[in-house]
Amino acid sequence: MAITSNGYQSGFGNEFATEALEGTLPQGRNSPQKVAHGLYAEQLSGTAFTAPRHANRRSWLYRIRPAAMHGSFEPYRSSHPAGFHNEFGDGPVTPNQLRWDPLPMPGDGERIDFVDGLYTMAGNGGPAAMTGLGVHVYAANASMQGRFFYNADAEMLIVPQQGRVHLATELGVVEVEPQEIAVVPRGVRFRVELLDGSARGYVCENFGALLRLPDLGPIGSNGLANPRDFLSPQAAFEDIEGEFELVAKFQGHLWRADIGHSPLDVVGWHGNYAPYKYDLRRFNTIGSISYDHPDPSIFLVLHSPSDTPGTSNLDFAIFPPRWLVAQDTFRPPWFHRNIASEFMGLIHGAYDAKAEGFVPGGSSLHNCMTGHGPDAATFEKASNADLSKPDVVKDTMAFMFEARGVIRPTAQALEAGHRQAGYQDCWAGLQKHFRAP
Repeated sequence: MAITSNGYQSGFGNEFATEALEGTLPQGRNSPQKVAHGLYAEQLSGTAFTAPRHANRRSWLYRIRPAAMHGSFEPYRSSHPAGFHNEFGDGPVTPNQLRWDPLPMPGDGERIDFVDGLYTMAGNGGPAAMTGLGVHVYAANASMQGRFFYNADAEMLIVPQQGRVHLATELGVVEVEPQEIAVVPRGVRFRVELLDGSARGYVCENFGALLRLPDLGPIGSNGLANPRDFLSPQAAFEDIEGEFELVAKFQGHLWRADIGHSPLDVVGWHGNYAPYKYDLRRFNTIGSISYDHPDPSIFLVLHSPSDTPGTSNLDFAIFPPRWLVAQDTFRPPWFHRNIASEFMGLIHGAYDAKAEGFVPGGSSLHNCMTGHGPDAATFEKASNADLSKPDVVKDTMAFMFEARGVIRPTAQALEAGHRQAGYQDCWAGLQKHFRAP
């Protein structure tokens, strides 16, 4: 029996209970002497057992076979061995502004699935210290066949840019399309199937504390990403035996093992540690209705907190369609230098701070204290705009992975043929307007 979607449950971090076969979940206990239907009970913990109740994340799975059943792991040899890793380097990091075109799709005759199509762009920290992030892009033209993947190093934030993605996971099915995102928790096994023949997008590995919704502070009880718009899957399972491969990412490297059955065999589960999806188009954007352009923190969807209050290990922000009505104000994002480091991607349309060069599927990196902002054409247009009329920023969806640590570009990203060598030229046309009184 192959896994198919049984729908979704609504809410962020909720205590869910779901079963694909009636009577699967034990009542009043987690680990009875014998589980219904001859299943095994297994706890999957995403936080320490003793984490505070509000932060504790774990789920109980009731499965056909326990996750311990597989062959010995050995190093995985990818068809693109330099693609997916956590080798961010120890050498100097350039302060230059960096930008890339979209990652090229696989060539004719190549069969590249999600795992082999991952390409590491940058990152900091790592799984050993359990802090920081890894930034990757992917380009694939084949579904994963006969193999499954899990990441022991990080939860994975998947941001499709082109092509719908079917994530068959241990806890059920999550389907995402461009302008939606999915988060697969650390350790959850899954298979990626491409619904449109090919797919491209972005992936952020979060090595630190689990992603959560930000506090709203003076915004109040509603706004930004609303909890009920996050969806976790209902239980769904497959009972298939055969010769399969289990690929694992552990301590920055890929490993493989033979497995004689599909690990997507969880018949029921309960808890609050599960994959989820979110439609970015449902984000309730907040903005100024008087003057000045607010800080980009008003666009925050999810964040991974650090040990420093008010400072994130990772922020995930988006720049969706919105009204700009501020008066006597430069309406696009202003020029700035930031103590944090910013990796940006464009999912759809155009970004309002760049007139050209930043295209869907592309990306940019502006590290700590590196100056950046609107290009010359955007500056001139916005400086002379008629502010008696509102602007509608439409047909767009950009995002940013922001980190407190410097995001170190990999050697392969710096040397990539799709890197834009002349990116800094977009500011060369800025004119001197100063006139002494």
